[in-house]
Amino acid sequence: MSLQQAPQSRVFVELVPWADRGRENNVVSGGELLPGPRRHVPSAQAQTATREVHVSGTAEVSASPDRAQVAVLVSSTKEAAAEAKKSVCRRLDYITQSLQQQGVQAENVTVTKDFRRMENAYHMEAEVCITFTEFGKMQNICNFLVEKLDSSVVISQPQFYHTPGSVENLRRQACLVAVENAWRKAQEVCNLVGQTLGKPLLIKEEETKEWEGQTDDLQSSRLSSSLTVQQKIKSATIHVASKVFITFEVKGKEKKRKNL
Repeated sequence: MSLQQAPQSRVFVELVPWADRGRENNVVSGGELLPGPRRHVPSAQAQTATREVHVSGTAEVSASPDRAQVAVLVSSTKEAAAEAKKSVCRRLDYITQSLQQQGVQAENVTVTKDFRRMENAYHMEAEVCITFTEFGKMQNICNFLVEKLDSSVVISQPQFYHTPGSVENLRRQACLVAVENAWRKAQEVCNLVGQTLGKPLLIKEEETKEWEGQTDDLQSSRLSSSLTVQQKIKSATIHVASKVFITFEVKGKEKKRKNL
């Protein structure tokens, strides 16, 4: 007895990636699929999401002033113009020679002169502005001039300040130290969870702050009319704080190959 041949049937099969899983609901009777929007199926490598670690880092650095300026004022009032000039120039020459002997460079010394006539006399003033980079030498020279010259010579209190280049270097240093702190934090996190820290994907400086001296220093300076040299240096010290945000790539631990 011959077997009756079964009618031919057609089977429609489609492998749906996970990203297009929603298309399974578009199957209708008869095995046909309704047309739907097609989405790009990424490669196997692209399907693996990049693992990241997000960390922040902060740093605070400070720098004392690198320059100080002192003004020496010499004046004289005489009935004769020549006498007023002679009195000032004599002490002025003594000051400039003393500075040279102490090793102060000529480019760090500025001399200005002012000569004017008063009611029945002539008045002459000379101001010597000295810029110091060594504060110990500054104190020694000021003490020497006070000792050798009379009370008609007035020596101002030193004014401490920073050069523009030193302040800019301090800002860069604060940012770099904050980045280093963030990197160390991310490194320790990856080591803790058994992963390897990869390359940075994003580095952003979120916040910077700058201030001079400390709060208690400012309050004490208002209460006291005169500060010591060390207090002036501390009050003129600049502080810079930086906060950064960094995103690092995270890699799996590399397996060591065994030598055959």
